[in-house]
Amino acid sequence: MDNNTVQGLPHVEATLNYLAEGTERPVSYAYTSPSGTPPTTRRNSPHPVTIRNARPILSQLSLDQHGFVLTRQDSKVTNFYNEQEVREVYYPEVERLLKEVTGAVKVVIFDHVVRCAPKARQGAHGVREPARLVHNDYSFKSAPRRVRDHVPAEAEELLKHRFAEINVWRAIRGPIQESPLALCDARSIAPQDVVTSDLVYPDRVGEVYRFTYNPAHCWYYFPHLEPSEVVLLKCYDSQDDGRARFTAHTAFEDPTSPPEAAPRESIEVRALVFFAPETKDAEPGTATASGTTARAAT
Repeated sequence: MDNNTVQGLPHVEATLNYLAEGTERPVSYAYTSPSGTPPTTRRNSPHPVTIRNARPILSQLSLDQHGFVLTRQDSKVTNFYNEQEVREVYYPEVERLLKEVTGAVKVVIFDHVVRCAPKARQGAHGVREPARLVHNDYSFKSAPRRVRDHVPAEAEELLKHRFAEINVWRAIRGPIQESPLALCDARSIAPQDVVTSDLVYPDRVGEVYRFTYNPAHCWYYFPHLEPSEVVLLKCYDSQDDGRARFTAHTAFEDPTSPPEAAPRESIEVRALVFFAPETKDAEPGTATASGTTARAAT
């Protein structure tokens, strides 16, 4: 799309929490930190940005160019806070969706997170608050490690071919007005913006990416998301040929959100997506047998 189209999109102005310049490799604890240890060494640096409404350009969005798309899928889940129902009903739905949209030959769903700030503050099991910092869930090191963790018997063979880690984000109740999700156009992120960060769990140390501010970053969102709408967000792609390999995202405070807006309730599913070996070279961002382009909602 041309620059005039982007500049002409409806937009909001909001403040996003970037990583402060000069921060050494940050360390954060996913759960309770050891006694006397701060929960994070990360230093935030808030910056005002323009976040554009991506709905008018749905048909132009691509997982391999922008790093995210919006599609549609109804779900038969009746209670997204019921972990068993999510695993038994929703995981197969997401697997079918990812195969349909990306052309993947194998999908392994390994995790999900439900978010609702009031429930999280009340201590509801497995519920977290929206994440209000600019980040990406995996690094070039941690994403392949997920394959070895979750598909150990097939890992070495699977790692010889293209795979991706895709987050599948859905509203539990809609429309989403409070703490919507901002998504950065992957093409606007420079290598020097990316900072590897350690995320410490009780049994392992993961790696994620944080981002320093760059005025070139181009941010989008999908206002008033409904439960029938699904955001696919690429957090890693093993193919290094010019396509988007990851992008940044964060919750943000929408200045147009009414004071009485219901708290955001959402679920994100994390999946490893495996593609058949490429049979020929293809232009990045075009549809191939391995499904490099996702179908956008219309």
